[in-house]
Amino acid sequence: MRVLIVAVGRMKAGPERELVARYLDRATASGKPLGLADFSVIEPGESRASSADARKAEEARAIRTAIPEKSVVIALDERGKSIASADFATRIADWRDMGKPALVLVIGGADGLAADLRGAADLVISFSAMTWPHQLVRIMAAEQLYRTTTILSGHPYHRGD
Repeated sequence: MRVLIVAVGRMKAGPERELVARYLDRATASGKPLGLADFSVIEPGESRASSADARKAEEARAIRTAIPEKSVVIALDERGKSIASADFATRIADWRDMGKPALVLVIGGADGLAADLRGAADLVISFSAMTWPHQLVRIMAAEQLYRTTTILSGHPYHRGD
């Protein structure tokens, strides 16, 4: 199963980008024997439309273009539900075992995700009720993908319940 993060906006070079790359490199190495591969980030550009609704709609079109057919889509949104890392890993393993070709984590732009895109997602999750900068959300998403591979392989990195 191919694993992608589709995140609106270009992340500049620097420690945040390096940390995302580090977690995705680790996920790629540990995910390969688990049938999880091609951990990568796609960065559709931010919309310059004049209203928030128009920006979200334009960004949603760009996000949809980046999502491979028959993918499982997880929207990251502050209105989503909070789930434990082990439950997240189990869901990913279940989708992999069902033969889904790709898993896509979607992160919207500064205005968030369009309601129709969020509504069409297979799962909507939140890392917190707080609002986080998009750069940190990418890091957290990449880390959770790496953590998923360690949970599924029984590696001691994950020490939670």
